[in-house]
Amino acid sequence: MKKEILINSTSYEVRIAITEENKLVELFSESPDLSRNVGDLYWGKVAKVMPGIKAAFINVGFPQDAFLHFSDIDTSIDDYSSILGDDDDVDDEDEDEEETTNTHHVSTGRRPQVNIERGQDIIVQIIKEPVGNKGVRVTSKVSLPGRYLVLLPFNKRIGVSKKIYNYKERRRLKGIVKSMLPPGTGLIIRTVAAGQDENLIRDDLNKLIATWNDIQNKAKTLKPPAILYKDVSTTNSVVRDLFRDDVVRVLIDSKKLYKEIKAYVDATSPEFSDKIEYYSKSAPIFDVYNIEKQIEESLNKKVWLKNSGYIVIETTEAMTVVDVNSGKYAKSRDQEMNSLKINFEAAKELARQLRLRDIGGIIVVDFIDLYEDSNKRKLYDEIRKEFRKDRAKITVLPMTDFGIVQITRQRIRQSIIHRIKNDCPMCKGTGRVQTKMTFMTEIETALQRYRGAGGSGFMRLRVNPLIKHYLTSGIINKILLLCIKYRTIIKLEVDENLPLSEFRFLTMNGKADITDEYSI
Repeated sequence: MKKEILINSTSYEVRIAITEENKLVELFSESPDLSRNVGDLYWGKVAKVMPGIKAAFINVGFPQDAFLHFSDIDTSIDDYSSILGDDDDVDDEDEDEEETTNTHHVSTGRRPQVNIERGQDIIVQIIKEPVGNKGVRVTSKVSLPGRYLVLLPFNKRIGVSKKIYNYKERRRLKGIVKSMLPPGTGLIIRTVAAGQDENLIRDDLNKLIATWNDIQNKAKTLKPPAILYKDVSTTNSVVRDLFRDDVVRVLIDSKKLYKEIKAYVDATSPEFSDKIEYYSKSAPIFDVYNIEKQIEESLNKKVWLKNSGYIVIETTEAMTVVDVNSGKYAKSRDQEMNSLKINFEAAKELARQLRLRDIGGIIVVDFIDLYEDSNKRKLYDEIRKEFRKDRAKITVLPMTDFGIVQITRQRIRQSIIHRIKNDCPMCKGTGRVQTKMTFMTEIETALQRYRGAGGSGFMRLRVNPLIKHYLTSGIINKILLLCIKYRTIIKLEVDENLPLSEFRFLTMNGKADITDEYSI
């Protein structure tokens, strides 16, 4: 599979596109307003402990307290993928090395026993960015990723990527790091460490140990809440975590970034240095490689498939719902075979779209009905196969009798639509606004209630500029009619920040807002 990393730098942001066979599968972006914070370490203070939901809230200096689930206080060695951005399954040194896939099932292990109190100082690391009105999620189990190793300061075990298959190589790598590890610490040996020179491995570990020592010294001098460690930028983290043998090249359109990344790769993985290329053409790099068009398509609800079918993706507060439609496809006279082919194509595209859009949480997919159990099993196997390409943790359940497949996907970052677009200030993201008649009814009802309660005959009405034009148009405008009917004087004012469906009633001196008291 041809895999490439394309990096576009503008005056306002840096965008990193990852493509497979020239198709966009992941998109990262970084700007002054949207910087990466997954992996950052904070010296926090426990604000609340809530045993009822098995969680604590930690003050790390953000507007919202960070969420620390009790299970994140006792994290196991294979739960670091959210911080690493890594697709490595990890074997623990003292456990059986059984092969696993990215399709996980819910564990019913023991409930974690925790000892955490309000007011306690604690080092936490961000593992999930804020989503919607939820704050960041953190863990108290710290990990510091390097190019070849990941230092685990509070975990004594050594883990090795399961993608390092050679037993002798696994033993060699463990032997290199064991003698250097400080007491009480552990680490993960990453896939890219396989076959690397011993000096490179040792240098990586020494840098990680020095970083952890600096963090400890900061914790002794700073008062919480305070930041102890800032992880590398999005661009550097992508190169550090995702630049491997399967990437054929990294193409960069910024000379400054090209030099920085080239120097880093020369120092850490010189065998990959030839894959770093500078893009010098005048045409935008994302236009030449069809990235801009694919980004735009990822914002649409409807996604077309090769066989004339399509899928519709709708995201709600609770879940994401996907509908698979056949369109005009009818290649075979056998309806069951047609449905199976469309569903296969939809499964492939769905896996790509979930990665690209960074959709997490519960996903419900309404596939085209299949009647044969053997075909349902084939589709289930195909879905699992496609999701193995995804670095996020995935759970897939078999198809139900109604043709429904339920999926959960690990949520780490905001979805792409929230990173690229804001909710419409007029409709607040609903896609619909009130009719003019309904809006006028609300204004008149509020006015009627206010006057009926003995309110003053003088008031101000604040509305969006477009609404003001509507209210004042005509020979006898609508505001004048309301003034006559309710024997009041209304001064009309404009507020550009008000949505089309909102208005504010204020007293004439403007000191009191009476809208909520009398509106519908």
